[in-house]
Amino acid sequence: MTETIAAISTAMGEGAIGIVRLSGPKAFEIADKILKLPKGKTIQSVDSHTINYGHAYDPENDQIIEEIMAVKMAAPRTYTCEDIVEINCHGGIITIQKILQLCLDNGARMAEAGEFTKRAFLNGRIDLSQAEAVIDFIKSKTDEASMIANDQMQGRLSDLIKRLRAEILDILAVVEVNIDYPEYDDLEVETTSTILEKSKSIKEDLENLLETSKQGKIIKEGLNTAIIGRPNVGKSSLLNNLLQENKAIVTDIAGTTRDVLEEHVNIKGVPIKLIDTAGIRETDDLVESIGIERSRRALEQADLVLFLLNSADELSDVDRELLKLTQNKEIIIILNKLDLETKIDLEEVEKLSYGHPIIKTSMTSYLGIEDLEKNIRDMFFDGKIRQKDATYLSNSRQINLIKQALTSLNEAISAAEIGLEVDMVLIDYTNTFKLLGEVIGEDTSEELINELFSRFCLGK
Repeated sequence: MTETIAAISTAMGEGAIGIVRLSGPKAFEIADKILKLPKGKTIQSVDSHTINYGHAYDPENDQIIEEIMAVKMAAPRTYTCEDIVEINCHGGIITIQKILQLCLDNGARMAEAGEFTKRAFLNGRIDLSQAEAVIDFIKSKTDEASMIANDQMQGRLSDLIKRLRAEILDILAVVEVNIDYPEYDDLEVETTSTILEKSKSIKEDLENLLETSKQGKIIKEGLNTAIIGRPNVGKSSLLNNLLQENKAIVTDIAGTTRDVLEEHVNIKGVPIKLIDTAGIRETDDLVESIGIERSRRALEQADLVLFLLNSADELSDVDRELLKLTQNKEIIIILNKLDLETKIDLEEVEKLSYGHPIIKTSMTSYLGIEDLEKNIRDMFFDGKIRQKDATYLSNSRQINLIKQALTSLNEAISAAEIGLEVDMVLIDYTNTFKLLGEVIGEDTSEELINELFSRFCLGK
């Protein structure tokens, strides 16, 4: 990492402020070529971690570009553990691009996506789980998602993983003692007892991590929620009511929704991706048929199904078929149009619901929406969004590694329980140790690191 990199660190477009970030061994030198500070000061001469007024300057054309405020931060107390200069200017597109180009023309290289955070990782300031939390924090859609990402950035998951690895190292040390002194039979008995006691504690921690991983994934990514039902039962009205705005066209004409509409909403702290589907029915309309087929695919991929029935109509064969299709899904049945005379057979609905919640609503009067939102939260979080002291896994990579580590640990415990010699379980414990290390970036391949950081935006 001998090169100095530069990138725009604020969102592109018009704004009050734009920031160009320089990081690397020549950050101060490059900044002094393109910045003029008052009274003959230079970036190299001013104190670290100070903000300095000046102007961006084009040395080739001897031209002042813009008023700036330059932040100097000397290594190692910086985000990347390298020398950093952040040039703050007005947020116009042209100006900030000119300043970036000046940096590139005077010795900097354009940063790759996520390269600043990648350097923070490679320089040891953060581990891989903390680096992943940075992008989670940027993309968080709710307060809960933001708090979980912040906990992970502060090292909550890292601390747990490091503690578990330290405990596994203790087990490995005990095993090694037994291997070195095989003549002591009583030592082997003591060793096996110690291994099992420590292993079961580690196993419990890993199981707790996986237990909370589903909630963490939902809080971070949201619930894919499909709104399904026959045409004209109120699906689009439900979408509009949950969004509290008119996004979907609502008419009394069956087949108005001819494609899948997707919108994001925060329901009592739970991020939801609402999918308003075309009413499922037999039709000769080609366009509507395509929309219906997409609705079926959305149903298959949904984490949660909101299944609407028209309480003012009798239950149809299509309704019964749809109920069968969703019986293995997380589903909430919604009896809509409660403001009209009820004709649907409630006993049959309850029989076909397979114990899933049934909510009665009227979309025209907003009746039942509060109960629906509470049921969605309770179904996935038992009435609580997150446990205050819980540690969450934030992505599939971490979850898969913890699952593999738990499998390897269980194999080691089983071997110890059936009385195999302690050196026989050494491989499984070593593998558990290695897999946990991969969660925080120990023994991680360069290809994986490059792939992970490529998901970041430029300037981060």
